[in-house]
Amino acid sequence: MLDHAYPVPPLTHLVSDCDGVLIDSEAVALDAMLTSLQSRMADREQLAALIRPRLGLPLVEVLAQLFVILEATPAHGELIAIGEYIEHECDRRLSLVPGVADALAAIALPKAVASNSHSDRVRAALARTGLAPLFGTHIHTPDNSGLPKPDPAVYLAAAAGLGVAPGHCIAVEDSITGATAAVAAGMVVLGYIGGGHVPAGQALRMQALGVHATFDTMSALPELVNALILRR
Repeated sequence: MLDHAYPVPPLTHLVSDCDGVLIDSEAVALDAMLTSLQSRMADREQLAALIRPRLGLPLVEVLAQLFVILEATPAHGELIAIGEYIEHECDRRLSLVPGVADALAAIALPKAVASNSHSDRVRAALARTGLAPLFGTHIHTPDNSGLPKPDPAVYLAAAAGLGVAPGHCIAVEDSITGATAAVAAGMVVLGYIGGGHVPAGQALRMQALGVHATFDTMSALPELVNALILRR
């Protein structure tokens, strides 16, 4: 665990990413991308190493970057077909990140979601997994709040929706893309690095961004949040 001790204002709200933090979808997306692109690169581990650092970006951008790196031109409709397959797999294999429901129940702060997914998909996933009541209407995504991460727009919108300045919010992220956005918004960021999709060395990369602390199991989240709340 990495910890940077620095002064923070009173922290009163929690803002969470969705995919990879609440919903265990990034590992599914990684597997689906590997399956979809195996004809483009036979070495699965090498392909996974290209995908992992890009998870957290909008799916269309991840795929576009991969095709450029692979020096390949997608066939007509291929990107759409791959995207639909990945979304289908994420829906079919929908599940919570292990321990996240208990962790959120132990954190007595108003909560919001800031995600790069479409708002309809986020709401549906939260409803199916039973998390929707924890967030209510506080769902912020690029289709309703501006530019996608790494731009801070969705985090700024989340703070505004909660009625507080960003500096009063704790953000929870699993990707460099999302952590970049949350840090830029002025939030205190905690980085979850326990997902199977997270690349090696993520803790050090998050530390370099200014992430306050990293953790690899959701059972550690309430203690981290409570320690931050007590700091003045």
